[in-house]
Amino acid sequence: MLELITNSENETIEFAKKVAKQINKNTIIVLTGDLGSGKTKFTQGILSYYGLEDEISSPTFTLVNVYNTEIFNIYHFDVYRLSDEDEFYAIGGEEYFDKGACIIEWGEMIEKILPKDYIKFSFSKDKDIENKRTIKVEFFGNATLEL
Repeated sequence: MLELITNSENETIEFAKKVAKQINKNTIIVLTGDLGSGKTKFTQGILSYYGLEDEISSPTFTLVNVYNTEIFNIYHFDVYRLSDEDEFYAIGGEEYFDKGACIIEWGEMIEKILPKDYIKFSFSKDKDIENKRTIKVEFFGNATLEL
């Protein structure tokens, strides 16, 4: 497991851009952490690398947003409102895993049904310093990045 600190929203976005350079259509990214911990800013950073920063919106009510890059699609999920993995299956969520890169906010809720290869980013806020975030990165299966 790797751990890093960001001290502003911009640092979180810049870190995500470094990640974005390395993802491909088979990348599964799980984002965990409390509300306001940086998950959506991280996603914004990934999308901005592909010139899509103006298109980001939270998929809280739609469950998934699709972003088309010139290379592959990025599927941005927010599974916070699901009660269990069965609901993810019911909407055909697992079918997206083979269609493009997937970014799954609150992904710990469906971790049992994820493909074996994925990267988990866990975000936590500092209780004393408002914009400081700790980001822990874990690799599962054969998933890898150079950070």
